[in-house]
Amino acid sequence: MATRDGLPVPRTISANDTPVDSVERTDRMAQEQSLLRWGGLAGLLGGIIFVLSIGYQVGFVGTATTASGAGPVIRFPSVSTEIIVGQTLFLAATVLLVPLFLSLYRSLRGSSLAAAVFGTGLSFLGVAVLAVESEPNVAMAPISAQYHAAGATAAQQATAVQVWQATQGMFNELDTCAFIFLSVGLIVLGVAMVRTPSFGRVYGGMSAAFGVAGLGALAFFAVDSATFSIFALLTFVVFPILLGWKVFDLSRLPGPPARPAAA
Repeated sequence: MATRDGLPVPRTISANDTPVDSVERTDRMAQEQSLLRWGGLAGLLGGIIFVLSIGYQVGFVGTATTASGAGPVIRFPSVSTEIIVGQTLFLAATVLLVPLFLSLYRSLRGSSLAAAVFGTGLSFLGVAVLAVESEPNVAMAPISAQYHAAGATAAQQATAVQVWQATQGMFNELDTCAFIFLSVGLIVLGVAMVRTPSFGRVYGGMSAAFGVAGLGALAFFAVDSATFSIFALLTFVVFPILLGWKVFDLSRLPGPPARPAAA
């Protein structure tokens, strides 16, 4: 099948085409456009939900859930419901990145197969790690319960605080690895976009720049710091919204007009 801008387009109908061939090509093109459409919409929705998740958690939970000391353990029961809601929104947004990356792979593989495969694979690793660690309340709730248990001694509470901090450190480590995978994936996908006419240097350069900025931020800031969150917005909000809209726009490209079959 011929390609245009890295995307498959049906051949024009010739005298040798049968009605079955024409229908199959039309159906295939419709499926390709449907894939891009849903992938683009998933990216747009994912970016919006990421914003809602961040705003909800800052507004209702605050930014002290990863602070040192006993404060987060003591406060957990009073904000556990808000944490569950905020983290579930984050999980939903993370899952919506999957169809976006799949549609990007489909859009880019025609022009740069190797970069599309490797970039998508690395991005999937990052998304998978994010999804696995997106519900920290499951791990933190038992620790908080031990701290607040009736009859808990000062020593037991001190131990619970230490366990809480150690567990939080594991989540921070998972966040770091996930962001490394995603950042490198964005750089490689950016290379593929540069080689794909429908994306070009503008989208390719932005994707690669987001990845480089993410890696640079990891070198200077902790993943749970307020400064790092600025760079995280590029990956989790700006990238899915920009590329989601681009992929959705590609789904609206019409195929070449079909020529009538020769008499």
